[in-house]
Amino acid sequence: MGSAAASTTIATRISVAGRSGGQALALSRPVVIASANGIRGVAKAYEMITRGGVDPLDAVIAGVNTQELDPEDYSVGLGGLPNEDGVVQLDASCMHGPTRRAGAVAALEGIATPSLVAKAVMDYTDHILIVGEGAKKFALRLGFKEQELLTEKSRQMWLRWKSKTNSEDNWLDHDDDVKIAFTTGTINMNAVNAGGDLASVTTTSGLSWKISGRAGDTPIVGAGQYCDNDVGAAGATGRGEANIKTCGAFLIVEFMRQGLHPQEASLQTLRRVVHMTEPRLLDADGRPRFDLCYYALSKAGQFAGACLYEGARLAVCDVDGARLIDCAYLYRASQRPKGPMTGLHPKK
Repeated sequence: MGSAAASTTIATRISVAGRSGGQALALSRPVVIASANGIRGVAKAYEMITRGGVDPLDAVIAGVNTQELDPEDYSVGLGGLPNEDGVVQLDASCMHGPTRRAGAVAALEGIATPSLVAKAVMDYTDHILIVGEGAKKFALRLGFKEQELLTEKSRQMWLRWKSKTNSEDNWLDHDDDVKIAFTTGTINMNAVNAGGDLASVTTTSGLSWKISGRAGDTPIVGAGQYCDNDVGAAGATGRGEANIKTCGAFLIVEFMRQGLHPQEASLQTLRRVVHMTEPRLLDADGRPRFDLCYYALSKAGQFAGACLYEGARLAVCDVDGARLIDCAYLYRASQRPKGPMTGLHPKK
């Protein structure tokens, strides 16, 4: 597709059975969506697509770079919270709808923009996923600059966590009111341009204080994100282990292929997640002790976010501008289990 076509905003007439009495709805493209922490990024990506005719994958990667390079965002890139050894290890994956290609990296150290390294894997190799030291060597070979990713703030958070892991070790306990951060934060971003070409990317520093070398769903194509240019794109944030078992992003796209609206496709996938959750991670009422959110975008420009628990928001930018909207959910906020929501230490 030429840049002139990509930079145009169009209205697409589609029929949405069961959601509008079979009447046609006017949807606009381009559309860019993301997890709520991508509110700045969706605006940037949308402008690149509409004004510059930029390829949707390049646009969404530029969008997530905004968070990867922000040292105040502890869940991705520079300043991301480290593993249990105090080392920041980053994961990312991306897919390009028109070419049906994908790239990913896992446990990447010293490079602040793993999304760009993932795209380089897609662009320059016959592989899809490169991990650990090999991913770092690959990035350096291509000219990416190594830097210290652990900021002083994230270092202090790690030290506070470390001091409280074992009361019998030699670390001094910090008896203060500073809450120890524990995140599964990630940013997912998906886009469709005026011609219907799609792209998706997900990037993260992963579960804070994780075991060294742990990779969640983010670098796994079909879990952390998935894109099919004939149908749509989807991605996830939250507990990666739960999403991996469901191949969540892939399943959402397949449900959309069957005709489901992105919202219902996401909710159906969340129901599958609950069904596939082992008892140790469920409360007495069968509700998960973790969070998981999905973000879905159809080729026609329909979009939705859906989470296990009420309260999450979706970032979107289209002809109406950048904004946050409420996500659908399976359970109300009042139904959220009490205590830790990580799934690692459920009540007995």
